[in-house]
This record gives sequence, C-alpha cells and structure tokens, in this order.
Amino acid sequence: MSDNDTRNAAPGQVRLAAGDTEVTVDPANGCRLASLRIGGTEVLRQGAKYGSFPMVPWCGRIKEGRFRNGGEVHQMPVNSPPHAIHGTGRDVAWKTARADATSAAFTYELLDPDAAPWPYPGRVTQLVELAEDCGSLTLTMGVEASGDSFPAQAGWHPWFLRRLGEEGERSEDVRIDFSAAWQEERGEDHLPTGRRIDPRPGPWDDCFGMPDGVDVTLTWPGRLELKVTSRAEWVVVYDEQEAAVCVEPQSGPPNGLNTMPRLVTPIDPLEISTTWAWRTLA
Repeated sequence: MSDNDTRNAAPGQVRLAAGDTEVTVDPANGCRLASLRIGGTEVLRQGAKYGSFPMVPWCGRIKEGRFRNGGEVHQMPVNSPPHAIHGTGRDVAWKTARADATSAAFTYELLDPDAAPWPYPGRVTQLVELAEDCGSLTLTMGVEASGDSFPAQAGWHPWFLRRLGEEGERSEDVRIDFSAAWQEERGEDHLPTGRRIDPRPGPWDDCFGMPDGVDVTLTWPGRLELKVTSRAEWVVVYDEQEAAVCVEPQSGPPNGLNTMPRLVTPIDPLEISTTWAWRTLA
C-alpha cells in the first residue's frame, strides 16, 4: 500500500479512494468502515461504535445468548440483556491481508484468544472494494470452518446519517424506500415470533424478507440517493434513533442460529455480499 493510500487515515486504518470518494476501514475496531465520504460529504455516523460494522458469526439477537449445534448447547456473552447481539467480529482486531488504492481484504480467526468464546475454529474474511468510477462500494464476507461444522450468519450494520452536511446546515431527513414480501412479527423480547405479517409502516426495528434479494433506497432530498442491494434475502431496518438510520442486509433473521440454522462446513463456506451504489442529486 502506497503512502497515498494511507493519508488522512489514523495509524492502522486503511484508506481507499477513487475520484471524489473516500472509504476508511479500521481493522483494529472490528473491521468497521469508519468513514464513507462522497464528494466531501460524510455519509456514516461517526464514533467508535458507529460507522458500519460486520455482524458475524451471527446477526442481530440470539435468544438469551444460547444456540444449539446438534446435541451441544453453547452460551454466548449476553451483551444486550437478556440476549447476545451482533456477533463477536465487531469486538476483535482483524488483520489486513492486502490493500491497494481501491480495495482491501481483512481476516480474523474465530478462535482468536482475544475474541469472545465462539466454540468452533474457522476464519472470517471481509473484502472491501471501491469501484474505480467512484459510484459504488461492494462488501463481501466469507465464513470458513476449519474443523467441525457450525451454524453461522453474516451481514452488515451501517449507521447512515439521518441528515447530511455540517451541524446546523439545513438538510432534510433521509427517506427509506423498499418493498418487502413480508415482515417478521416482532415479539416483546425483540425477537421474531415465527409469524410473517404484511409489512407495516415505520418507525422500524424490524426484519423483512426479500426473497428476490435486498433492495432498499435511501434518499437525502436534493443531496444524494444511495441504493443498498444484496443477494441475501433478509434485511433489518432500524430508524428509531435521531442521528442515524440502519439498513442491514444479512444471511438470516435475528435468532436464526436457532430458528433457521445455516451450517458452515469445511467444504461449504458461508458467503454474502452487498453493494452500495449512489448518485448525487444536487
């Protein structure tokens, strides 16, 4: 990676750039995207817990932090009582495997001694690719098993700013547009009940089914349109915070390790990708 690729990035961070677009990845902080600047405008909420982080080896909540694999029951740390939430990958340092001007690859070992106690060996890889035409960003994640098979999920949790521009600047709230086949009914414990219902109007902290692939459009009137797409069939939309909204493509629903387990085996890794494509409206 050249000096030009790392300018304006903090030590250890990786900066990708094409045209007027810059992406900063922070592998030491859960391999999250710390920043996405399009035409000089920041799109992601800033702060150590924000940006956009990978959810792996599960997405959303696991009921009471427990999941079963065959006859074994495993307990994950309850970090959002009474549940475990968003995986362990966001809490560990990833290694930078390679990086150039517009793309980079990162890895971490699931049995990393510094990670939460995930019980199965394997490797997670995240690839970040900024298009050379500076009009899109593609994120790809893979989960590989190096021993026993295990259930897993993967996805992303981006915090998109509700309003673009500097504080105090007049800007309209983002609009979220999508058409889902169904909504997972959410119980009082914030987990899907198993019942599929017709999509309801927001505000949302809800999971939606899109069997033809995730397709959600964010529009900041007069500023920017950004489309989130993925071949994944599930998306969580969260817009209950004042500062930001979340559109989270993922390989299964919340608590899916229990309700819809997808086994990762040494010959059948889990792979998922998402593309954010944008155009300016000014």
